[in-house]
Formats: sequence, C-alpha cells, structure tokens
Amino acid sequence: MKATTDKPVANPMATSLSGAGDDQPERMQKTLKARWVWAIALGSAVGWGAFILPTDWLAMGGPLGAVSGFMIGGALMVLIAVSYGFLIKSFPVSGGELAFALVGFGRTHAFFCGWYLTLGYTCIVALNASALALLFRKLMPDVVQQGYLYSVAGWDVYLVEVIISMVALAVFAYLNIRGTALSGQIQFIACVIMLVAVACILVAVIASPQVVFSNAMPAFPQGVNPIAAIAAIVAIAPWAFIGFDNVPQAAEEFDFPPSKAMRLIVLALLAAALLYAAMIAAVAMAAPWEALVAGESAWGTADALTGVMGGSGMLLLTIGITMGVSTGLNGFYVSASRILLGMGRAQMVPKMFARLHPKYKTPYIGIIFVGAVCLISPWFGRAALTWVVDMSAVGVTVAYLYTCLCAFRLFRTTGAPVREGTLEGTNSTSKKVLSALGAVTSMVFMGLLLIPGSPGALGKESMLALAVWSLLGVVFFLMRRKHNKTLTDDQVDILVLGAPRPEGSELKSASRRATA
Repeated sequence: MKATTDKPVANPMATSLSGAGDDQPERMQKTLKARWVWAIALGSAVGWGAFILPTDWLAMGGPLGAVSGFMIGGALMVLIAVSYGFLIKSFPVSGGELAFALVGFGRTHAFFCGWYLTLGYTCIVALNASALALLFRKLMPDVVQQGYLYSVAGWDVYLVEVIISMVALAVFAYLNIRGTALSGQIQFIACVIMLVAVACILVAVIASPQVVFSNAMPAFPQGVNPIAAIAAIVAIAPWAFIGFDNVPQAAEEFDFPPSKAMRLIVLALLAAALLYAAMIAAVAMAAPWEALVAGESAWGTADALTGVMGGSGMLLLTIGITMGVSTGLNGFYVSASRILLGMGRAQMVPKMFARLHPKYKTPYIGIIFVGAVCLISPWFGRAALTWVVDMSAVGVTVAYLYTCLCAFRLFRTTGAPVREGTLEGTNSTSKKVLSALGAVTSMVFMGLLLIPGSPGALGKESMLALAVWSLLGVVFFLMRRKHNKTLTDDQVDILVLGAPRPEGSELKSASRRATA
C-alpha cells in the first residue's frame, strides 16, 4: 500500500504531492518498507556507545540507576516521538523538522532548525566513522597505530586510522547514492545481527556458572543519592536516543501509509532502551561492577565480558559495535542529505542540493557534500571531533522542540469549532496535551545541556563551537535573505510541502504570524 493512499482526517495537505503544478520539484521514489524505517530509527539511536560506555554509565548511576535512567529516558523520548508521528502523518515529505518548523513558525525558523540539524547529523556521521577506526585501534593496535602524524587535544592521529575512517565514509556514501532500497535492506540486516549479538551476550552471562548476581550490588554508587544517580543517566537521553528523528527525513520515500510511522518510532525507542539496559545488566553481572569502574582499563566492557565468555565475548562485542556503527553511519547519511534536500528545495541553500540522481533518484549532491565534509574530520582527531558532536545535541534538541510546539499549535481542543487547517477534526485534546508534554521534555533536555552545573552540561569547548556555528548561521541567513525574498510563502510551501496551504487556514496564518 502506497503512502499516497493514506488519508488522515482533515489532512491539511489534501492536494496530491504529485500534482502541485509546474513549480513542483521532482519527488523521491517510494521504496522504503516499514521494517527498513524501523531499522533506520533503531540503528541510528544505538551506536558504539552501547558497547563501549556501560562501565561509564555504571560509575554514574550504578546498575539499577543506569538501567532505570535509560528506561525513563526512553519513555521521555516517546513523549517527543508522538508529535513526530502526528506530523509525519500529515506532512510526509523530505526534510522532517524543517517542514514542521516551516508549517508552524515560518521560513526563518525553518532555516535555523535545518541549519542546526545539518551540523548535528553531519557530525554524527563523522563520529561514527571515527568510532569504527577506534574499534580497529583497540583490536589491532600494532596495525592501526602506524604512521603517526601529530596530536590534537591529547589524541594521537595515525595515518592508518585516518584511512579506515575515510574508507568507511566513502563506502556508505556510495551505498546511499545507489538508492534508499539498498541502504534500507542493509540497515535492517545490520540491526537484526546487532540485536542477536546483544541477546547472545546477555544469555551467555546469565547462564555462566562464573556469574553471581551479587556482582551487581550495590544498586547505586555509594554516597550518591539514588534520584541524583538516575537523573544523571536521564540527562544523556537526548544523546543516547538521537536517531529516531531520522524517520521523518525519509517520510517522502515510505512505501506504506505514513500513519504507521508513530508505531515504528515507538517500537524503535523501546528496542533501543532495552538494548542499552541489556548491555548494562550484562556488564554489571559479569564482574563486580565497583571494582570494574575503579580500574584503569580503557575498555571495561570488554574486560568484563571476556572474563566470562573468553574470545567469544570479544567476537560478539566486535560484531555489535560494527553493526551499531554501520547503522549509525547509514542512518545519519540518510537524514543529513534529506535535510539538505528540503533546504535546497526551499532555496535556503543553493538549489543544487534539491537535485536527484538521474538514475537512482537519491539526493546525491547532499550525500556527496556530507561525505566530503566528513572526510576532513579524521585529520583533526577524535577528541576535537567529540567537542563538536557534544554541541550538536543542542541542535537536535532544538528540532525536538520545534516539532512538539508545531504539533501543539496546530491541534485543536475537543469541543472547539472545526477550522480548516487543523490537523484533526475531532478529539485532539489528548494529542495537544502530549505535544505540550513533549515540548516541556525538550526544554528540560535543553536546560540539562546548557545550564552550568547540570548533569549533562556542555564543556566550554562545545559551547564555543555552538556559538561559532550559530554565528555562521546568522551570517549565511543574511547572505541568502535577498534571494529568499524573491519567493512567496506559497512558492516555498509548494517546493517543500508539495502544495500551498489553504488560504485563510490556521496552518497558513500560524506561520505568517510567526514570520511577522
């Protein structure tokens, strides 16, 4: 069943995406199956951290605090995700949050939402590529640590490590250019392998005669308030679950009704939370966790699991990390290129980003651009890259906030008169409340990142990077402002959304009030 057959109640974009007129840009092919979209969300949300950082999280929250924190964090992300589901159903176009910000708040807001997301997604592509090189550095240090070049922020940069990252970036760029169907299939297969690897790790640890459950005691770090321990883990939820928001970027390519998107996102978040919890529990039970975090091992997770499982533990970890990094690389290539596609259609960036490949019908200019930018990153070292990636969590949280506020603004309350341009004709009060809760959750996450002294506060290097990127955004916006004035609001609507919003509707008046 094609996405074009899905007709939500009072859908404000009643005009077909394929019949908006001669100004309509070429639309992408509908090739993404539901299971592939689920895999894009899950694989992007779970990366290398689930396999490398459990000991760090145990030090912060203890076994019960870390597991509880991830489950609570996942539940909070579901509050945000429901607004995504509402809006994807009504606006199944490439660009996701860019389109949502345009609908709810106008073109200026849409530009800055897209600006921050472009940086955030591109940086995560680069970080995943460096994580793959880091894995090889740990598995084969004598091979990878060859060709020393220099040090950046205390991180030694080696030529072999740089080559590994660059090859990974080039391979996944090529796969994405070849088509969403190919990259979607690879994403699904990699996610299944990753889940099987984690299940094998957990079962092997529980079944091992060496394991005693007292290893996981005490439940919280000594001297730390349990609520504070859990809060410290919840604070990293925006980083840990970034990736479910990749789904709306590819909504134009759904080969199924967009109304299914919410269920796919929620299932992906649930699977991600359980995967994080499973890895934390496995490590905590495999060895006395307090001794493990007190040690000076560079990879405590591997030490704990190989102590119980031997070489098979390292093999399963390697498989899990490889699949997690690969799905992250693939998923964020999809998202970054689709955001650039939407911005190119709106002419917020040069129009060449709106071009589709003549054969594969993919946004190849955006994919090449993201790959080219990321090819520079391995030369700066992982430590410096981490500063920028930490800052990019703010950009993604900005997108969360725009999405929830847009949904809140456009839903009508139960009993209010039905007006043209509301997202639902009846009984939308509960959805309006959920959207409001999602907006509040987004603002809490933003505060945890930006308020000094909070558990997830950014370091000074990351804050400086954020300020620089924001300033560059203002400069670029002012440079494009004259050109953007040559386009009417209706023209931008057609280019991004596929059709103009109904004249006099709440959808149109809301964004025009915001722009004014």
